[in-house]
Parts: sequence; structure tokens; C-alpha cells
Amino acid sequence: MGVWHGEFRHRRLVEVYDAVCVWSREDDFFVSVVGETPAARVPDLGCGTGRLTLALAGAGHADTGVDPARASLDAAQAKPGAERVTWLEGTARSLPTTDFDVATMTAHVAQFLLADEDWRATLHDLYRCLVPGGRLIFDSRDPHAREWERWNPHHSRRTVELADGSMVETWVDVTSSASTAGGVASRSVPETASCSSLRVGHASEAPGRREQAAS
Repeated sequence: MGVWHGEFRHRRLVEVYDAVCVWSREDDFFVSVVGETPAARVPDLGCGTGRLTLALAGAGHADTGVDPARASLDAAQAKPGAERVTWLEGTARSLPTTDFDVATMTAHVAQFLLADEDWRATLHDLYRCLVPGGRLIFDSRDPHAREWERWNPHHSRRTVELADGSMVETWVDVTSSASTAGGVASRSVPETASCSSLRVGHASEAPGRREQAAS
């Protein structure tokens, strides 16, 4: 039996994930938007192996990497510059109240929140942890890109080199549909994403509004 979300929780698969999911133009976008708030205090929710988290810390932000997967955090903490980041094993619920300026939720972390109540709870927790006027920056797949049409071995198979120099062949394959509570055998970085920023108002106001989007 495979490991559920094994690319985040299994040490060897985390190494493969790191080799497949490299820096992209989406990361450039997030660094740019967060940079609009100098020296921001930033929780990176679903930080994974720390690709964006470490870059934000290197850019002068006080970054907190948050992830429920221990193996991913272990990989992140072993990277250069990890000492500049506060690492937290947990979810948005683990974050302190009114302690951050900008929150990031990237690499399609939002799409792991499958139930409406999970999405509402996460937004509530992020709203709670942000200062008034703070921002939540997140992304989601753009359905117009029809990325799922390439979730098959024919279109996605490739060979990647791991950090130890070994070579691994990877591919994506849909094993079942959402209606049957299945999943995807592996995960690929999409070619197109929709990125949004929400600004948090005062406690008496609505949780936020769409401020900007780019794709």
C-alpha cells in the first residue's frame, strides 16, 4: 500500500518532489507581491520543503514555514539558510493570533482543502493570525489550462536527478476520480496558475476582498 500524500511524508519521495518541483515564475510572483511589504512577518502555510519559504527569508522577511508533514520539514531544515526561518509542524490553526503581516499559501495548497468547512476554517485561522490590513496570497489551478489532460505517463514521464546524484524516472497518473475518493499517483507543477491576494480588514469588517490577480 502506498503512502497517502507520500511525496510530502516519505523521506525518499520528498527528495523526488524536491527535484521535480523547482523554482518557477509563480515563485517570482509571490516574492514580488510579498516584497511590497518590507521586512514582512510571513507564515508560509503548506511550506513543504521550503522552496519559497527560504527565498522569502533570504529577501529579508521574518518567515515561518508551516506544514503538517514532518518529512518535508526535515528536508527544508537541512537546506542552506534554514536557520533564518521558524519551522512549525502543524496547520493554520497552529499559528498565533495577530502576529503576521502577509500570509502565503502557494503550490496549490488551497486545493488540498477539499471540504467547504475545511476551507472556511483555514481562512478563519489565517484571518485571525494576520494584523488588520494584512494580506493573504494564494494560488489555484486555472481550469482553462486543462492540466488534467496531461496527467498521464505519456505526457508527464521524465527523468530527474536527485540531490545525491541518483536518477529517478517520474510520471503522473490519475488512479481514480474525486467522486470515488481517489487521488493522483504523483504531482506535477502546473504550467498555468491563478494567483490572488486578499487584504484583511478590521475585525468588524468582512474577512477580505480580492485585491489583485495575475496568471
